[in-house]
Amino acid sequence: MSTFIEIVYFAAAVLFILGLKQMSSPVTARGGIVWAGVGMVAASLVAFLEPGVLAHLSNVVLIVIAIAVGSAAAYVTAKRVQMTDMPQMIAIYNGMGGGAAAAIAAVELVKLAGGDHSLGATVQVLAVLGGLIGAVSFSGSAIAFAKLQGLIRKTIRLPMQGMVNLSLFVATLIVGGIIGFGTGASIEMVLIFFVMALVLGVLVTLPIGGADMPVVISLFNAFTGLAVAFEGFVLENAAMIIAGTVVGSSGTLLTQLMAKAMNRQISKVLFSSFGTDSGVAVEEDIEGSMKEIEANDAAIMMAYAEKVVIIPGYGMAVAQAQHKVQELTQLLEERGITVKFAIHPVAGRMPGHMNVLLAEAGVEYDKIMDLDEINPEFPTVDVALVIGANDVVNPVARTNPDSPIYGMPVLNADKAKNCIVIKRGKGSGFSGIENHLFYADNTRMLYGDGQKAVGELVAGLKQL
Repeated sequence: MSTFIEIVYFAAAVLFILGLKQMSSPVTARGGIVWAGVGMVAASLVAFLEPGVLAHLSNVVLIVIAIAVGSAAAYVTAKRVQMTDMPQMIAIYNGMGGGAAAAIAAVELVKLAGGDHSLGATVQVLAVLGGLIGAVSFSGSAIAFAKLQGLIRKTIRLPMQGMVNLSLFVATLIVGGIIGFGTGASIEMVLIFFVMALVLGVLVTLPIGGADMPVVISLFNAFTGLAVAFEGFVLENAAMIIAGTVVGSSGTLLTQLMAKAMNRQISKVLFSSFGTDSGVAVEEDIEGSMKEIEANDAAIMMAYAEKVVIIPGYGMAVAQAQHKVQELTQLLEERGITVKFAIHPVAGRMPGHMNVLLAEAGVEYDKIMDLDEINPEFPTVDVALVIGANDVVNPVARTNPDSPIYGMPVLNADKAKNCIVIKRGKGSGFSGIENHLFYADNTRMLYGDGQKAVGELVAGLKQL
């Protein structure tokens, strides 16, 4: 039986890795999710065959009930969630994984405090590390969820925030060290350790501005994977070790890519807030003025273009304008116009947010270009249409060393022959930095809700 269990765990691991590989492309992502899901189901079912599990029927019943309740809740929420709310759903699911790892660690450490020393010295330390990382991921993800959901509407910073966080981190490590390397830890000490870890996750995340949320989400995803891998060693469960390692490593790589796309160091994300969350622009001296355009005039400009690049952002997600954007794309292509989409790595509130929205609307994958692919083409673009994007098209990132976003790679929409920006109002982006693109000579502002504005462009094109 043990050989069969190991074979299933190995097969599940292979499915995890192959599924992750398939998720690297939108074309194969759906199949990758199914493969990884099959692997997870197989690993979960075979866990019931572990020695001694079926001997405790009361525990098995509780496990089955928990799986049923969790699966039902996940199914219902996933079916009902709006695409605009997908980032916060991802954030809270990340947190749940970290919380589960922390709960495993808590159970094992309570046993340790009760006199059970069967873990072994090394595994005991891994339980503490997994508990610390999982608890931070859980509470930090909960705060990220609250920020994205609008339950926390402003950045909260304590006096001497960095010193407070560092002191709490050191204190948590000391308590964790006493538990991990000692044999006389009490249940009260274990409780204090987890409370401190949870508070640490809250205090680290509260000061982080909304503009850093894509990085934060992927960072906590990596934390969750690492915590699960550590607890896999504690439980001697190969599937948890492999799945956690895969999630942790991929999350780490994704975090590095997100940070690079924002020209931000991870340490600055965690210890130096970026973004006011207030919508109030940072005061800057800007030459020129915003020039408004009517939808019919914008439609004429696009109708007689040869190449149009559409740059979506979170505003498109809020307005749920992706289907209208696809209709606009089809109308332009019927006129023989080349249409492409330019996606910044941190557009929206989570990695891949815009890609998911466009895929939902039926936009063909080969039309979607990333930053490095599309930027060289902007000088030959007749019209760049910006829908709800802000900071990712701000040219000061290239030109002004004094700007907080200087050095951040941006889409070169300002280099297009004409730029039309669809925007609800004249406020700044999520980072609170005024966008110089809006004042450029070749830029025109089309104010209004994204879906309504694109609908007016569609109507204008149909009349031509």
